[in-house]
Amino acid sequence: MMEDYKKEFIEFMVESDVLKFGDFTLKSGRKSPFFMNAGAYVTGTQLTRLGEYYAKAIHARYGEDFDVLFGPAYKGIPLAVAACMAFSRLYGKEIRYCSNRKEVKDHGDAGILLGSKIKDGDRVVIIEDVTTSGKSIEETFPVIRAQGNVEIVGLMVSLNRMEVGLGGKMGALDEIREKYGFEANAIVTMEEVVEYLYNRPCRGKIIIDDTLKAAIDEYYKEYGVKKGN
Repeated sequence: MMEDYKKEFIEFMVESDVLKFGDFTLKSGRKSPFFMNAGAYVTGTQLTRLGEYYAKAIHARYGEDFDVLFGPAYKGIPLAVAACMAFSRLYGKEIRYCSNRKEVKDHGDAGILLGSKIKDGDRVVIIEDVTTSGKSIEETFPVIRAQGNVEIVGLMVSLNRMEVGLGGKMGALDEIREKYGFEANAIVTMEEVVEYLYNRPCRGKIIIDDTLKAAIDEYYKEYGVKKGN
């Protein structure tokens, strides 16, 4: 049974024009029947709701036993702030937010970090927008580790596209688990999105009909993560 927050989040992505269906050419060159643009969350209401969905997913996966939400620059900064505020509202737990700067600042609030400093003993959850290729984790993992004896509890992204990475062997979240040894999860997977939207009215119309479902199935035959990977 799919949790209510997942169903709401799927509808929210569609309403916000973040998740679109049609014919798209991705950066990788793949032709895809769907596209996600997390940059379309721009209003106060959208960011409030987005923070709440992240907080609920993080709470469901990682509980409350962590200290810092780390959002890699730049897209992760508003995500970390919104989710920290939501965590406080929903669960009465104060989590600190932290992000990295792309450029080290040498005056005032100096250093590589923005927000809370990370210190020995801190337990950290990393927050990102979509399934990452691993590049941003490659950059931020050493930054977090350099702050001291820090434990990375896990990563939370909004959507797991469930595609093999360009290496062609396993999905991006599985690659992160294997390489870095911490959990990597998403608010929803693309499988859950398709299951929920298939032949179900959303905003007064069917988003995924039989034709689109067939196109998505074909896409995943070629690029999808094989079960058991």
